[in-house]
Amino acid sequence: MSQIIYQVDAFTDKPFAGNPAGVCLLAEAASETWMRNVAREMNLSETAFLVRQADGFDLRWFTPAAEVKLCGHATLASAHILFETRILKPGAKARFHTLSGLLTAEKRGDWIELNFPAKLEEPAEPLLELAEALGVTAMYVGKNVFDYLVEVDSAATVRNLSPDFTRLGKLPVRGVMVTARSDSPEFDFVSRFFAPAVGINEDPVTGSAHCCLVPYWAKKLGKTEFTAFQASARGGVLRLRLDGERVIIGGQAVTVMHCELKV
Repeated sequence: MSQIIYQVDAFTDKPFAGNPAGVCLLAEAASETWMRNVAREMNLSETAFLVRQADGFDLRWFTPAAEVKLCGHATLASAHILFETRILKPGAKARFHTLSGLLTAEKRGDWIELNFPAKLEEPAEPLLELAEALGVTAMYVGKNVFDYLVEVDSAATVRNLSPDFTRLGKLPVRGVMVTARSDSPEFDFVSRFFAPAVGINEDPVTGSAHCCLVPYWAKKLGKTEFTAFQASARGGVLRLRLDGERVIIGGQAVTVMHCELKV
């Protein structure tokens, strides 16, 4: 039996930008081994696997190397496909049952808004290995349940980072987000995200990192609504809002291809 897989560029309104994700709508649950193999074959930062349930969809995310507990761009890509294929009507709410609990998505014009849990950081001891791997001086280092958060002195420093991925991959975290205030008036802050420990040297646009970045910048800037730019080579724009213990992550997405998996 063949299986259709979509490839979607998330957090962008044009092809070949943002963060590409695979989306696989399954008729029934597949084995973990099969999903891992498909994710390796797709060789994208994440591939999403959905199975319809009575009250929504079971959703799991795999990198080419590991299953992850939270992924923003592949959730955005999944919601985009559900709305684009009319499995869900534009006014409906997508409900995803995941390792991070219930996540929802709603279509707002050309944008889709994800409702994710905030993942707060706490101050962490600046590790020598972290500073040396990034090659920068940190203004602040924090850590949440998934990642390190590192604030640096400028957006230019963020853009010019050239980390040692081998050393970063040895740190006991999923990844490292590096952030600074934006030097452009259209954005509030910028960031980049590195996750070699789970097989992704640099993730182009990372929705789940903003579950930490939004409450962090809310405290620093004294506001709850933001427009952010992830300054990877592909780049991506996010509209963000802190809503109590939740983070609303808005993004656009474009389907770039679909393929038929024969095995």
